[in-house]
Amino acid sequence: MAQALEDIKVLDLSRVLAMPYCSMMLGDMGAEIIRVERPGIGDETRHWGPPWAGDQSAYYLCTNRNKKSITVDLKKKEGREIILQLAKRSDILLENFLPGSLAEMGLGYEQIRAINPAIIYTSVTGYGQYGPYRDLPGFDFIIQAQGGLMSIIGEGDGPPMKVGVAIVDITAGLFACSAILAALHHRGKTGIGQHIDIALLDSQVAWLANQASNYLISGKVPRRMGNAHPNIVPYEAFETKDGIYIALGVGNDNQWQKFCKRANLENLIHDPRYATNPKRVENRRELVSLLQEIFRQRTSAEWLQILAEAEVPCGPINTIDRVFADPQVLARGMVVEMEHPVDGKYRIVGSPMKLSETPVQYKTPPPRLGEHTEEVLRDILGYEHDQISRLKEGKVT
Repeated sequence: MAQALEDIKVLDLSRVLAMPYCSMMLGDMGAEIIRVERPGIGDETRHWGPPWAGDQSAYYLCTNRNKKSITVDLKKKEGREIILQLAKRSDILLENFLPGSLAEMGLGYEQIRAINPAIIYTSVTGYGQYGPYRDLPGFDFIIQAQGGLMSIIGEGDGPPMKVGVAIVDITAGLFACSAILAALHHRGKTGIGQHIDIALLDSQVAWLANQASNYLISGKVPRRMGNAHPNIVPYEAFETKDGIYIALGVGNDNQWQKFCKRANLENLIHDPRYATNPKRVENRRELVSLLQEIFRQRTSAEWLQILAEAEVPCGPINTIDRVFADPQVLARGMVVEMEHPVDGKYRIVGSPMKLSETPVQYKTPPPRLGEHTEEVLRDILGYEHDQISRLKEGKVT
């Protein structure tokens, strides 16, 4: 079956997580991804283990399917020439070097655009291509702190906390992918490429969403509230009789009324302190304390059934093993088994993108370091055998 991006060629000079996540999404949708790594070392994440699948780290495997890996030393003239040749035939170039670094090597946007005006040159950095922090390195954990996220995560009387995955990197990759698709659409109409500038800090600030709006409108600094929601009550985790927590999300007054009826709490429906969401937010402490005592009277299974029958949003707080045993997760194809000729079979997370006419495909497993170097040089760039051998002997590839 045809794929949406099967005619798109991507040159990926990035490493670690944000941009590799972006290029994996493009590869899942059919784009040809040529990933450039350092000879003998490769992406840092190849070494971020255990756990391992063979000698490949689980971390590396999470973002690198549907790609080809070549090794090229960008510090050497012959290596930069390889990149320039690949850039000429590419639709998209991805990079996450510090601003100006690639330009110093002759591989910056203006230099690539001079040989390929249609290139969509995409940069992801910590702080963007301009501004007072431009030259600082960016790391997910630091941006979670600096961008305000950690100030609103954790219990109110506890220390600030980070999210348990590199969420800034992931969302920056998502923003980059969205911008690339928009740029492809624009190029389809005009034939002109462009430079996309994505910053981790911008990305994190952008998805503060309602928390940012709450501050900008009210002037009040949001605080840590544990699992509670700043604008909706009840919308948090409650402990049940068997000591298991469940998540409850009462999103509107209709759901509140359904919840009260099904939980035998009809007296709360017309209580002026709790009848509307604004009042429930105003009287949060008293209501949550009352509900916690109610939830401790039944087991988690009983509550989940009651709430489901009442059509009130709820769910178990699953551990990761339970997530990947969940029938809905499995039915949606979110666990994929792939097999590498050297490393054998392993399971990875599937794509969330479900396209009816151009579905994602899992064509190739994450490659070993430099697995496709000779193939790309020979079949795409037309290098002869002796040229390829000299590049390898000279540690260019």
